[in-house]
Amino acid sequence: MVDAQYKRLLIVVVLGISAPISQAAAAEPTPTQFAPEQLEFFERDVKPILKANCLGCHGAEKKVQGNLYLTSREGVLKGSENGPVVSLESPEESSLLAAIRYESFEMPPKGKLPQAQIDTLAKWVKMGLPWTEGEKGNLGHHGPPVVDDSARNFWSFRPVVRPVIPAVKNPAWVKSPTDAFILAKLEEKNLRPAPPADRATLLRRAYYAVIGLPPTPEQVEAFLADKSPDAYEKVVEELLASRHYGEHWGRHWLDLVRYAETNSFERDNPKPFVWRYRDYVIRSFNADKPYSQFIREQLAGDELDEVTADSLIATGYYRLGLWDDEPADPLLAYYDGLDDIIGTTGQTFLGLTVNCARCHDHKIDPLPQRDYYKFVAFFHGIKHYGDRSDESVAEASLRPIGAPEQQEKHRELIAQYEAKVADIERQMKEIEDPVADKLPGGERDDFKSPGNRVRLLRKHIDELISQEAFDTYVRLRMERGRLERERPQAAGQALVVKEQASPRETFVLLRGNPQSHGDRVEPGFLAVLSAAGTPDPQIAALPPEYESSGRRRVLADWIASPANPLTSRVIVNRVWQYTMGRGIVRSSSNFGYMGTPPTHPELLDWLASELVQPTATGGRKPAEWSLKHVLRLILLSSAFQMSGQVDPAAAKIDPENELLSHFDLRRLTAEELRDSILVACGNLHLAKQEGPSIYPIIPKEVLAGQSMPGHGWGRSSREEAASRSVFVHIKRSLAVPILAAFDAPDPDAPCPVRFSTTQPTQALGLINSEFANSQARLFAEKAASRAGDKPAGQVRFVLQRVLQREPTPAEIDRGVTFIETTCKTDKVMANEALRQFCLLALNLNEFVYLE
Repeated sequence: MVDAQYKRLLIVVVLGISAPISQAAAAEPTPTQFAPEQLEFFERDVKPILKANCLGCHGAEKKVQGNLYLTSREGVLKGSENGPVVSLESPEESSLLAAIRYESFEMPPKGKLPQAQIDTLAKWVKMGLPWTEGEKGNLGHHGPPVVDDSARNFWSFRPVVRPVIPAVKNPAWVKSPTDAFILAKLEEKNLRPAPPADRATLLRRAYYAVIGLPPTPEQVEAFLADKSPDAYEKVVEELLASRHYGEHWGRHWLDLVRYAETNSFERDNPKPFVWRYRDYVIRSFNADKPYSQFIREQLAGDELDEVTADSLIATGYYRLGLWDDEPADPLLAYYDGLDDIIGTTGQTFLGLTVNCARCHDHKIDPLPQRDYYKFVAFFHGIKHYGDRSDESVAEASLRPIGAPEQQEKHRELIAQYEAKVADIERQMKEIEDPVADKLPGGERDDFKSPGNRVRLLRKHIDELISQEAFDTYVRLRMERGRLERERPQAAGQALVVKEQASPRETFVLLRGNPQSHGDRVEPGFLAVLSAAGTPDPQIAALPPEYESSGRRRVLADWIASPANPLTSRVIVNRVWQYTMGRGIVRSSSNFGYMGTPPTHPELLDWLASELVQPTATGGRKPAEWSLKHVLRLILLSSAFQMSGQVDPAAAKIDPENELLSHFDLRRLTAEELRDSILVACGNLHLAKQEGPSIYPIIPKEVLAGQSMPGHGWGRSSREEAASRSVFVHIKRSLAVPILAAFDAPDPDAPCPVRFSTTQPTQALGLINSEFANSQARLFAEKAASRAGDKPAGQVRFVLQRVLQREPTPAEIDRGVTFIETTCKTDKVMANEALRQFCLLALNLNEFVYLE
């Protein structure tokens, strides 16, 4: 309590220190005197920052800290109880700016604002605090979020308009239209982009960006030897055509949809056939499926005009979340599941936290609670995943996807199977019934349980049953067990969405409580993304054979529409993030008021428009909604090909590199690191392309942490266990140690951005783990067999495969010295010293990090 009071006192004191009110204050412009573009700047850029970061302490929601109101221009000019916080005469001396810059007291206390937002507020103060008049400018508004023309004018809610490519002073640097937008920003600050990366560095960067694997020494050698002007472009096209592209970029998508193969909670049982969804995603990326079609298939693949096996598999999207198989409140659990779908759909496709409006109006964005439940109505016919019985799960979520002749053959096999089981059960009943009637009272009740029958029959051999009859009974029972274990597998099944015959009625749930109904609502789109007065969509009934309402198809069409201002912006921002290391909008799943504004808004809109309506280049017009086209533009740009060399002038002006004056260093992702270790050691199993997931070895010490050690973790062959990480079984309650240590995503929620932590378990895992040491042993064996018995050759071989470049003589000498010293000091054989060197090489920063 004392700390909190002291903190509040500091806020008052710091914000109360400012220059005295000048005579110029009397001549301050009124809101009507501000230019229209200044008022638009306030509405578009300033107001969202104030709402998201300042009004919690300086609004009307609670006791205002220091009596400083930031809900109106008058409140800002009035300042705190100790004086003004803004000086219009000397803006740079304003204590408000000192606070947000963390030069005095640190505001907001939850964390420093991004530099772009600090610059926006500084610009606003220097402009004289332009502020919209009337109720529209009142930030202390109570009640539902205001959804009006001002809200629709927020940068991400406005229609996408293709901007003009800016002119630059150094057009020779512009290899792709995207470069012009970046260079124009740099030139505004009198900055220059970094020089190009060397060719070996660029090749390694391109390989990881496109396929998530390092180039082999042979591929590096071939590229360096190719002196043709289009050598790099040829490599880019080869990589985009590789099947490994889909494996790598499919993993990005799986992060967003919180892909996992088990249900979580106590039992964490597997989701049957869910791996088909993973394979569908990989196929879709490799085929460069139009992103609009990709959206429609996942949200409404069972409601499309042409329903295919792929479009049905795509609806497994709805089955990826957590599922409690014995909830305390089944109705609440059902709505929790719907909320999970709403949250994932809103964040992944639209970049909006729609799920924050479940219990009340959204606290930040113009999303009323009513809009949330209109969104829920699109999904309200979905059947729950199932209950604890396998039959219910199958009924609610599984569907055959094989060809008609395969399904007919399967029906025949099932009929034969059921006939055999029925005949066995008839014979068993003929033995059981005569005995059951003669058992004493207590045993008669026990006999009702099938698990007790063999024991009780054995007890009464020669009394109520002959030895021959008992032996026959045991044989029949064993035969039935064998048949049950060998039940004919479906001729292709998939985990899919299913709907009940008619959708449920949808009501606004007061405080999110399923028992407290408010107004009834119909399916409807988010008001802030629709023109004022737009009626709810009319949803035509589908033919009976669809067994669905058609509601999700209407929603999918709206999200996938070129007119939707968020869909294209969100996905091109993700492509930029996964290629360049971070998004143009850093909060890549939050394009709302509290999200980070784009560092290059015109570039974002140009890419979004280019995705939907691509321009012809070189006599070839790319397909609409092609993600490969957008990726190709980025890969061929000078921005992507820059080195990581930092200009001191740029570091001073732009320490976070938001202007992109150089390429940012990044660490390999968890999957890239595991796969790269397997590649370096010559052990990556690339034959695996689809099918059920693999189970790498997990140390018994880790398995011991389960309530039933080893439960739910299968055993793969040594060869298959070395497949790419995208094929690893994802069990929510049991992670592969090396993937978990290097920040693989938590599959319980969408993961828009991977963390890159630094922690002891990472170093320990790469030095001491069974995985790292076993791979180093294989690496040493390969080096000895391929490079001969001379240490210098072995060291060169190892470093070539780890660094993807030719090692220097000094590096080779250091490696040889390490091996010789290890042999002498540790008194080990040469093969063990080589193994230790291989382990050391796998820990080099140049291997783990990507420039």
